[in-house]
Amino acid sequence: MATTIRFKPLFPLSPLPRQTNSPQTSWLSLPISRPFSHPRRYVAVSVAFNPQGNFDVSLFDDDDESKVEPPMPPTEGRFNVVIDNDDVSSLDLSPFQAATGMKNPLSVKPQEFLERSIGFSINYTRQDPRDPRELSEYPDIRLWFVRLDAAYPWLPVLLDWRAGELARYAAMLVPHQMNMKMGVVFNPEALELFVMKKVFIVYSWLKHHNIPKPESKANDMARMLGFGIGYELYDLVENHPLEE
Repeated sequence: MATTIRFKPLFPLSPLPRQTNSPQTSWLSLPISRPFSHPRRYVAVSVAFNPQGNFDVSLFDDDDESKVEPPMPPTEGRFNVVIDNDDVSSLDLSPFQAATGMKNPLSVKPQEFLERSIGFSINYTRQDPRDPRELSEYPDIRLWFVRLDAAYPWLPVLLDWRAGELARYAAMLVPHQMNMKMGVVFNPEALELFVMKKVFIVYSWLKHHNIPKPESKANDMARMLGFGIGYELYDLVENHPLEE
């Protein structure tokens, strides 16, 4: 018998057409086809800026009810990483390592960082002061975060979610557009893949370090980006472990 993984959307979207001949039901996160050829079909994920969990999502730019909540202030006592143009241009991760003490990714233990969280201050001087692009639209800044994510793939679970750091981090790694009213508007399929990959990584990393209920923390992270994940996914992972 086929096993069903329910990957439920928290967005008010129409479900996928029912496949009457299929013995297996699969709930995809965002049933939208060809998002790159239809810019108005992008989905705004304002949830990351609204930690109370009010998932205000609009598919269309002309929806007057769609508003982006401002981020909350940084969490007191968090690890704050400051980077500038020189760090970005040289792909230098030492400011992150110095601020957090994470010299070796393999030796990092999550408990202290889960309690304090991590945030970023990007002191980037634009060559053209009139350049309207947001920081997440600069290729060199995004490349710095790509390298950071490659070295510390479980980092999203340690970020200061309440201050919007998870959304900012995702914007550096996931294709998106900027909207004057809705802010960051992610490519839905790319965001889905990003979230699922991070769920697998975060769950395994927290479990390896004996953090209680790692599946709940991974699910909380996914919910901050608008996704709900069934716990049976973790049963499948546990039934087919990887050899260490």
